[in-house]
Amino acid sequence: MFDHFILITGALIMSLPVLVIFMSSTWGGGRVSRDGLQITPGDKFFEVYGGLFSGEPVFSGLANVYTMLGNTLAIALGFTLLKTLVSLLAAYGLVYFRPRWGSLWFGLIVLTMWFPVETRFLPTFLVTQKLGLLNTYAGVVLPLVATGYGTLLFHQYFRTVPDELLEAAKMDGVGPMRFLWQFLVPISVPMITALVVIFFVMGWNQYFWPILIATSSEGMITLVHGIQRAGTGDSTGMALAIVALLPPAVLVIVLQRFIVREFVAVTH
Repeated sequence: MFDHFILITGALIMSLPVLVIFMSSTWGGGRVSRDGLQITPGDKFFEVYGGLFSGEPVFSGLANVYTMLGNTLAIALGFTLLKTLVSLLAAYGLVYFRPRWGSLWFGLIVLTMWFPVETRFLPTFLVTQKLGLLNTYAGVVLPLVATGYGTLLFHQYFRTVPDELLEAAKMDGVGPMRFLWQFLVPISVPMITALVVIFFVMGWNQYFWPILIATSSEGMITLVHGIQRAGTGDSTGMALAIVALLPPAVLVIVLQRFIVREFVAVTH
């Protein structure tokens, strides 16, 4: 009983900021800027959220909520699909092809996890600019596709797969790529699902890099950038924060059992 009390208390404390933001967004106007955050609901819910989803520009030009949602979703899906695929193939090559100095290559891949991505922004931006990828989805997604984190998890997961599975596949004349797609991928679905959730949330919440790459195109603005543009003390900015929170929150809640189960399995 005491354990449940602690869990419920912790959940309420962690949910409180979101609740306060939602309540404050329903007051509209400059109430928050004038009187601070609110913990009671206002009477402008339909005015604020109806206006937000009316299709009218939130700032100017093309920057309405549907544009921001579309941009954010495109970036998140690009991150998710490409990061998962690259991590899967890299780990597969290291574990099953056993290249020369494979441990060294794996160590170098894992080493990249310890360097903040911000340290690579300047040279990566210059390369992206030279390739003519500014103000494009490719320019936002492709430079950040490689990930040591996903490769590490797939690598550890593949090492738990019995060798007998590979031997049986070879006896049946199964080639390397067929073995990957018809044998490894199906049994790796829980791990893939867990990583998809993590990579989707990472892509959805990208802030600095999309601003850097798509800074001159308002049609490329994302929800997270829109919150900053609207202002954190404005009801519209707070409503955008609630909208930005919902898709990844729903995804995590629906698929949380895969995340918990797979990470417990890998760490043990």
